[in-house]
Amino acid sequence: MGKRIDDAVMDNVELLAKLSLGSEEREKVRGEMEQILDYVEKLNELDTDGVDPLVHILDEVNVFREDVETNGDGREDALANAPKSKDGQYMVPKTF
Repeated sequence: MGKRIDDAVMDNVELLAKLSLGSEEREKVRGEMEQILDYVEKLNELDTDGVDPLVHILDEVNVFREDVETNGDGREDALANAPKSKDGQYMVPKTF
C-alpha cells in the first residue's frame, strides 16, 4: 500500500498524543500505523451481509419481575420509636 500517513498527519498525532518523536521513532510509528490501516482495509473486504451485529457476547437477557411490596414502608414502626410525632412525621425541637 502507498503512504497514507503524511507528515501533517504525524504532526497532528504527535500533538494530540503529546509526544515528541525522533525521526527514527516517527518512521517506526508511521509504519505501524500503516500496518493498522492495512489490517482495517483487509477487514473491510469481509462479506458481512446477513450477519447480525453483536450487541453482547453472552445471550443473556434481562429477567424482569413485578414490583411487589413485601414489607411496606415501615413508617408506623419507625414512628413508634419517636418521642413525638404528628401527621406521620417526626417532631423535633426548633433549631437556630
